[in-house]
Amino acid sequence: MHKSAYIVNVLTGKMTSEVQTYRGNESAYWEAGSAKEDKFWHAVTRQSVVNGYLRKEIESYGTLRVTEKGHAFLKSPHEIMLIQERDFSDVDDKDTVVSNNRQNGAGALDQDLLAMLRDLRKKVAKEKSVPPYVVFQDPSLEEIATHYPISIDELTMISGVGRGKAMKFGQPFIAMIKKHVEENDIDRAQDMTVKTIVNKSGAKVNIIQNIDRKLPLEDIAKALGKELGELIEEIETIVASGTKINIDYYLDELLDEDSQGDIFEYFMEAESDSLEEAIKEFDGDYTEDELRLMRIKFMSEVAN
Repeated sequence: MHKSAYIVNVLTGKMTSEVQTYRGNESAYWEAGSAKEDKFWHAVTRQSVVNGYLRKEIESYGTLRVTEKGHAFLKSPHEIMLIQERDFSDVDDKDTVVSNNRQNGAGALDQDLLAMLRDLRKKVAKEKSVPPYVVFQDPSLEEIATHYPISIDELTMISGVGRGKAMKFGQPFIAMIKKHVEENDIDRAQDMTVKTIVNKSGAKVNIIQNIDRKLPLEDIAKALGKELGELIEEIETIVASGTKINIDYYLDELLDEDSQGDIFEYFMEAESDSLEEAIKEFDGDYTEDELRLMRIKFMSEVAN
């Protein structure tokens, strides 16, 4: 699984460090979409998510997975209509188009509420002295603006929001949502779909227990029959679901205190938790695994 940026880079033939690491240039799709610009393929991936061909895995930091509908399309391709997205990159703030798109029930994205949620996220992030993405990531806000959770329990059903994060940041959000629902007479869907994280509860407990025992991650991965990168992805999922994980014992063997401080400070000041942006920022000073592990430490300590 990879994020949209990686897929677009493969399609357009851009050799990034991530593409090189995962040998995307050896893919059958390498440069297959080079006739189109990046923004075209980003629009395609976004609309593929909206139309159900791809699913964004919030628990693993927004990686994309092909859905059953997507696999069916790959087996039997047919024409589908996509909307050509307008480029607003050179539009002045005063010309910004505002969409008043409130719905009378859950099931469609409430644009008014989404704008309010983003403003509140900025305020909460400033109060907590953390980057906005630490509070809630954009896909989580979009899901919130679709389902209108008005309690902590309902908020934990949103993808990417564990109980720890809901308790830490959620109260002002559910208060605002409840007020918005009441003022606009919105009929909420009463059957909120419980988020489904891959059912690996046994493995999850095993990983947490072995980390608590301070076993080397390589040994934990080997015992589970996984590569180290796969184990790191599992740990990312655990942390994203709201569980605190302490891997300091492993990081202390890997990176000195100054290096850890530099990377931690980067994620504290970054606009997003993008691994590709972090790799670009440090320009080869740290390996991808080192940055991923430090991101785990950061999210565990700051977000959960």
